[in-house]
Amino acid sequence: MAKQLNLLTPAQVIPTALHIEMQRSYLEYAMSVIVGRALPDARDGLKPVHRRIVYAMHELGLTPDRPFRKCARVVGDVLGKYHPHGDQAVYDALVRMVQEFSSRYPLLAGHGNFGSVDDDPPAAMRYTETRLAAIAHEAILAEIGDATVDFIGNFDNSQQEPTVLPAQLPLLLLNGSSGIAVGMATNIPPHNLGEVVDGLMALIDRPDLSDQDLLKLIPGPDFPTGGEIVSTDGIREAYTTGRGSIPVRGVVQVEEVQPGRGRHRRAALVVTELPYQVNKAAWIEKVADLVNQGRLEGVADIRDESDRDGMRVVIELKREIQPAALLNELYRQTALQSNFGAILLALAEGQPRQMPLRELLQIFLQFREQTLSRRYNHELDKSEQRRHLLAGMLAALTNLDGLIEILRQAPDGTTAKTRLQEQFQLSDRQSDAILAMPLRRLTGLERQNLQTEFEELTQRTTELQRLLGDRRELLKALKKDLRSLKRKYGDRRRTRILGQADPAGGQGAMVKDPPPAMTPPPRSHTPQRPSESSEPPSLQEYTPEPEATVVELTQRGYIRRLTPKAFQRQQRPRTSLPAPEDCEDAVIQAQPADTAQELLVLTRSGKAYTLPVEEIPSGRNGRGTPLISLLPTAAQGDPEAIVQTLVLPGALEGLDLLLLSHQGRIKRIPLLEFTHLTGRGLIGMKLKPGDTLIHASLVQPATQLVLATSSGRLLRFEVNLDQLPVMGRTTQGLAAMRLGSQEQLVGWAMVDPQVNLLLVSQQGYLQALPLQRLRLGKRGELGTQVMQFANRTDELAGFLPLLPEAGVLLQTTTQRLIRLPPESLFPEGVEIDPLGLHYVGDRLIQADQGERILAVIPLIPHR
Repeated sequence: MAKQLNLLTPAQVIPTALHIEMQRSYLEYAMSVIVGRALPDARDGLKPVHRRIVYAMHELGLTPDRPFRKCARVVGDVLGKYHPHGDQAVYDALVRMVQEFSSRYPLLAGHGNFGSVDDDPPAAMRYTETRLAAIAHEAILAEIGDATVDFIGNFDNSQQEPTVLPAQLPLLLLNGSSGIAVGMATNIPPHNLGEVVDGLMALIDRPDLSDQDLLKLIPGPDFPTGGEIVSTDGIREAYTTGRGSIPVRGVVQVEEVQPGRGRHRRAALVVTELPYQVNKAAWIEKVADLVNQGRLEGVADIRDESDRDGMRVVIELKREIQPAALLNELYRQTALQSNFGAILLALAEGQPRQMPLRELLQIFLQFREQTLSRRYNHELDKSEQRRHLLAGMLAALTNLDGLIEILRQAPDGTTAKTRLQEQFQLSDRQSDAILAMPLRRLTGLERQNLQTEFEELTQRTTELQRLLGDRRELLKALKKDLRSLKRKYGDRRRTRILGQADPAGGQGAMVKDPPPAMTPPPRSHTPQRPSESSEPPSLQEYTPEPEATVVELTQRGYIRRLTPKAFQRQQRPRTSLPAPEDCEDAVIQAQPADTAQELLVLTRSGKAYTLPVEEIPSGRNGRGTPLISLLPTAAQGDPEAIVQTLVLPGALEGLDLLLLSHQGRIKRIPLLEFTHLTGRGLIGMKLKPGDTLIHASLVQPATQLVLATSSGRLLRFEVNLDQLPVMGRTTQGLAAMRLGSQEQLVGWAMVDPQVNLLLVSQQGYLQALPLQRLRLGKRGELGTQVMQFANRTDELAGFLPLLPEAGVLLQTTTQRLIRLPPESLFPEGVEIDPLGLHYVGDRLIQADQGERILAVIPLIPHR
């Protein structure tokens, strides 16, 4: 700035251009805001106001084991000593450090009303009380007195304040930070302590750790309010460049609620978590406004049932509304899905810098290493000084008679000090310590205590010299401190990251608009209670336990789910059938699952859809609901388009799906590609014109794959990565086996080498073949001719493994279903051909005129 004008002395006016003065003054103001107010320090992660609040409370002695103190007292000390700004600004910063929904790891503990997620204002500072939280006391202030950081004068040089606090954890990442400076802003999301510590220790061990491996350890933010991150692209961009947009969704459950006495139960969306920094009351008001304006249809009622145990907003649906459709509208029109704009901007060496995640961690590690070095140097100096005094005292006490004689004959203290130095070769400090020593130190017990203290200090000095002399030992001590803090304050992640198969790069399982994870509902509208745990209530996840169930699917495409007890009750003893019989429908799949899992549905066009098991209607009466009606609109064009359904396991890592097309293309694809799909579905296999998907199955280890063609040829080969490598979603697959111009694949099976195969022709001939008689080949070969046909117009309809007490269902071209119990598969006295090759088979089914067998389907035990 320009020099101060002295108006009393003539000829002291300094001419200055207005634009130069404005530029200089504004630049100084901008730097003052950037450095002194708005941006956090990359080392301890605190802004000046937060640092001053914590340090002032440390000086007041407000440790976790002391009583709470009024917030007005703390604010007064901060204002009077360190932060000459408005009291409301200091109190607002203090309140945010207490709020569990604002800070992932609150640095302060509070008594009283500190606001809510509804944006209710906190009580006045004269009513609320506070003290330091345990993590702040141990991880930030424990080393403040060990000369670990520099101190400077406050605004009037009447007090000393630290320039940075000796943080042992990277609070900048743990609690995040947000602030708007002049010409720049910061918005750092909070993270999980355990994951960040793991990342720090990995960087210590491997400084050249790749970004991909680092992002596996720190997969993404962990917001205090939970929620779900629906895409990893923004995370990867923010962590590698310092800036990115992270889409976050609330957690929604689908439940059945009772609107009132005598009324039918109806579906409801229950919101238990909202995205970070979303005002719950304002969000509910927004939803109500959209309903009143007619922009959001299908909502019958909305109410807030939140309590001290957690959030619970119930949105009752009209009976004809699908929950998924309304939920997508809520995501689109409200803040139930919002983007967190991450900007990793902080002060490094006094200058604002936008940094990637790796650099933030490295800056903290450098700061922590410097802090430890200063702490150990300080401790070493104190230990050596104390050890020096103890050495002199022990030397004098060893010759106690000579010490007493000097003291008796010395006329004054100065003379005694001089004689002690001469006789015992002591320094000034040692001789002063001996003269100040009380008489009780002359006892044998006190002398032994001095000797023990001297030995302990000698050992500690050696250890400190080793730590300071060897950087590897210093880093080991750093990692030990990090592990200790992780054990004390680490907790489980609150924010789910969907599609986390490949968080660091490449094509993962994520799509642009994945559906919500529908967690299973309880059977009442009572607010959910967290399970008993040693963790505080704020750390609980308010989701009910999954319910065990059995998903049944019939040949006609009807689906339902039963409780395990109901399923067992309906399994009546099997009655032998003397001959094949026609049936209306038959259960062809019964898959155990729980309501938290998803059902994967694949269609003939090669597309895949997922359906939450929770959304499958339950009931013991009737045959169920058409599966096609439960799928998104895009899949409802053809009722017979469904090829395969399977319940997705809980852990998908390492599992693959095998897909087979009608024209003989086969593909192995990771199962992770098919999780959390949108209503548009996902292309699992790219098919040529005229080709269709015919089979899908999970890859089982140590099994063999058998393929069959319409001409009666079979090919058997091992299932391994050499024969069937893992491929991407958009590929067409590999040639499964060589096909003639008029041939098509009609079946496949993943089997154990010891089983027998049952082959069925279109005209009703059956043949049993020992699998061991079939040559073991390789993928893409011609195969072996195993079945001869009595009529040239006959073809192989299909085959399946022949299992004990397992029936067979035959579907004909006239849509007739024929059930074959195991007793009627072969006439009495007919055994399996020992050769199993070139055998016409036995005709068991007499088809009507022009009727042919179209499909061969295994049956579960008859109910």
